[in-house]
Amino acid sequence: MCNSLYDNQVPQIWADVGFLSMKPLGSWTQDLVDRISFLQKWIDNGTPNIFWISGFFFPQAFITGNLQNFARKHVIAVDKISFEYRIIDDKTYTDITEKPEDGCYIYGIFLEGARWDYKKHQINNPYPKELFSDLPMMHLYPVADRAVPSEGIYNCPLYKVESRRGTLSTTGHSTNFVMFLELPSK
Repeated sequence: MCNSLYDNQVPQIWADVGFLSMKPLGSWTQDLVDRISFLQKWIDNGTPNIFWISGFFFPQAFITGNLQNFARKHVIAVDKISFEYRIIDDKTYTDITEKPEDGCYIYGIFLEGARWDYKKHQINNPYPKELFSDLPMMHLYPVADRAVPSEGIYNCPLYKVESRRGTLSTTGHSTNFVMFLELPSK
């Protein structure tokens, strides 16, 4: 443990029980403080208007919980519900003052090897020498019996960390895999 601290690395005994991360110790510690702060505000002030998706230890459960809440509210079988992915690129997450009627607002997603084009409202090639860029906040809007778009979208895989590694779960996906996002694309 001492060697890890000296080398600015997260000690393995912390990594084994902590959140998945590829950050060095200093950034990992700040991330931990930010996650605790996010959760403490939730406890103190009630459900937030917008969720920092990157701050969850297990975002898959949060996503499933949103679908279940919608199913219970509208008395619909949960397996008939899927998300419509609405990108909100005319506001920032700090502008949000109310919760959506259904679904949830999320932020904190990064694109690798692509960028969001605010003029065309779709993903586009990255700028030169830009490996990562922010995806604008998104409204995960639950819809019953939704027809999946067959064109004009890119099924972008969402991972907890960029390594795309993890152990295989019972679903056959990596534990690092969260879900596919349908992003507008040409």
